[in-house]
Amino acid sequence: MTWRGPLLDEEQRDLAAMLDAFTADRAVELDDSPEMVAALVQELAGLGVWTLGTPESAGGGGAGSLTTAVAWERLGRRWPALGWASAQAHAAVDVLAGDRRFADLVGRIHAGEAGVAVVDAACVHVRLAWHGDSLSGSVDRVDAAARSPHLLILTGAREALLVPPTATKATPLRRTGLGGALTSALDVTAGADAVHHVTGVDVTAARCRLHLGAAAVASGIAGAAADDAAGYTAVRRQFGKALRDIPAVRMSLFGQAARAAAALAAATSVPYDHLAAVAIARECCETAIEVAAAALQSHGGYGYLAEYQAERRLRDAISLRAAADTSGPAGAAARVLTGASPVTALPKEER
Repeated sequence: MTWRGPLLDEEQRDLAAMLDAFTADRAVELDDSPEMVAALVQELAGLGVWTLGTPESAGGGGAGSLTTAVAWERLGRRWPALGWASAQAHAAVDVLAGDRRFADLVGRIHAGEAGVAVVDAACVHVRLAWHGDSLSGSVDRVDAAARSPHLLILTGAREALLVPPTATKATPLRRTGLGGALTSALDVTAGADAVHHVTGVDVTAARCRLHLGAAAVASGIAGAAADDAAGYTAVRRQFGKALRDIPAVRMSLFGQAARAAAALAAATSVPYDHLAAVAIARECCETAIEVAAAALQSHGGYGYLAEYQAERRLRDAISLRAAADTSGPAGAAARVLTGASPVTALPKEER
């Protein structure tokens, strides 16, 4: 097991080893087969991993932030789409678990039987508005590893909206990577009776949970890419010696490992506010792309062959950045920078 982050205790090392064995035993390349994705999600739920870091009082595993990051990082190495979907499941439980109306849904999330796409109302790809008593519009992209997910919209610091799958229409989208994410655009048409308002919850903490989840998954992609490059250059020979013995290659490998370690250190830190969490997610996603691109170059022309995984790592890193919406200022972080008032609800037309 390669781990370039903080020192782990025995339980955390066992978790990483268990997930490594789990993914190795199921050596499948995820595609958008709903049956395959659902089966893996439910297996992870059965192992207690899917909502590992949610509170025990909410039916979760009660794991700390580092243990949860270990799980997401290991999933990021093999199935980053599932790592990202697990982060969304954690955020959904954080928001919904205290409301008795959602007890059944929360139980199904823990069991891996219900997908939830969690989005921020302030993000540019969320185009929703109230028209009278109806909420309508679209969400340009969701990556919930579920064909018809619930839609949880984070609208303010302590408010959110939950829209059921019956009020949305999903259109599958093509993407660069992130196989198994079942990426789609959602058209929303929901009457007032279908939209559930959730108030009095720490939505800012749920946003931080999402960003740190994306960061941990990205660090897993980076770590796996660096390991792949080191392994390939150790056995590939050129000019009578291993590629890694060539100084320029060796320096590239060092840079890849160093950047992957820095990303993991950031992903396992405890940010002091939402802006810091956004910054961590952004940097980790950018680092994953940079490391994956360098690792592909370390493979030479063979890096573009699917059997070597290098090209998939790069595609996954690019798609994760888009899915986690780190390429531009996230809504709440932008409000921190500008000093604007927080959004407390989606805009409503006057009645």
